[in-house]
Amino acid sequence: MKLTVALDIRAELGESPVWSVEEQALYFVDIKGRALHRFAPATGAHRADAMPEEIGCIGLRKGGGFIAGFRSGLWLLDADGNRMQKLADNPEDQRTSRFNDGRVDPAGRFVAGTIDEPKDGGKAHLYRYDSCGLQTLAAGLLTSNGVAFSPDGRILYHSDTPTFTVWRYAYDPATGMTTDKTLFVRLQPTETDRGRPDGAAVDAEGCYWTALFEGGRIQRYSPEGHLLAEYPVPARCPTMVCFGGPDLRTLYVTSARTGRSEDELKAFPHSGSLFSMPVDLPGLPEHKFDLSA
Repeated sequence: MKLTVALDIRAELGESPVWSVEEQALYFVDIKGRALHRFAPATGAHRADAMPEEIGCIGLRKGGGFIAGFRSGLWLLDADGNRMQKLADNPEDQRTSRFNDGRVDPAGRFVAGTIDEPKDGGKAHLYRYDSCGLQTLAAGLLTSNGVAFSPDGRILYHSDTPTFTVWRYAYDPATGMTTDKTLFVRLQPTETDRGRPDGAAVDAEGCYWTALFEGGRIQRYSPEGHLLAEYPVPARCPTMVCFGGPDLRTLYVTSARTGRSEDELKAFPHSGSLFSMPVDLPGLPEHKFDLSA
């Protein structure tokens, strides 16, 4: 199995790939490029809708459209990416904070975190949004990332990218409450390898797949936190993975181009593009946001 270019778009900061089973299409964002992308692999059709500000993450919405995290807060979008309703403000200092990574939980809530852009104050948080509003699940973060749920919805995974750590929580799908925070994976950086856990997804066996930003690879971990496999990516900075295709046996990977050196872009000219490869085990269909959850 090998990752190859699926869509050569060279986004500034590709992120948050989400597969729509009904449409057989992949949606993802370009944070710095301020765009929401739609890609239909069967036909090759691709569309990019301009966004009014940086868009960090999306989730599919029950009845169509999306929930999305922006610098300003959480918004509902229609199927064409137009903003319909603001759900919650970003409660942090929006000059240095924006929503970054998120995923819909099994009950239809949105679990999303922020980034502390200076990465020096631990001011970022992980939040849960539902009909009761925005609630804090974790604080003291630098870059909230890697949100994913186990197949039964009772485990929440979450990474803090600059600290090279992935955390595991017991999660109650009925209430959206987290308990029993434990260290799942801690990566050890070296002078030549600064690969750190970025966006993630869980497969049907409950294994956690994570993109290693500045690590040029994808890793797959068992539910116990054991490294099972590693796959090189034709970009130094993969950002997030998701499962798609008719049988959810295609792994898609977004990547980043912005801020990379000229030498790196010569070595990895497709940085910022969307990559894919077939996998043996399927992923899990995405849950859909329910405003009444």
